[in-house]
Amino acid sequence: MTKLAPREVVRLDHGCVQDLCKQLGLNGAEDVVCRALEDMAERLATIAQTARLASLEDMRKTTRGLVSVADQIGMTTLATVSRDVVDCIDGGDGVALAATHARLMRVGDRSLSALWDTQDLSV
Repeated sequence: MTKLAPREVVRLDHGCVQDLCKQLGLNGAEDVVCRALEDMAERLATIAQTARLASLEDMRKTTRGLVSVADQIGMTTLATVSRDVVDCIDGGDGVALAATHARLMRVGDRSLSALWDTQDLSV
């Protein structure tokens, strides 16, 4: 038996974070990023729960919100995969939804870790 172990590469648009620093100052940008981290973690947990409950309307709503938060702080991979999940829900493709949802969970974990590791925005 073959076991697949996909490894997701996540991208953070550092230009977006730099723009936040310019607009809000370092402390304001760090505040936005910290709140976004918390929000993304909560949304990912909710998405996992709605997937288990097969509550597609709630899953779609929460995932669309995740797109906005990810875009706000430059998490391009997370935003793209979130959009893919919404597209699968809208298209009614259960198999594709299962695959993209699994990918979203992997990318979400990696994105939160990557962002947590780069919390010092002054770099």
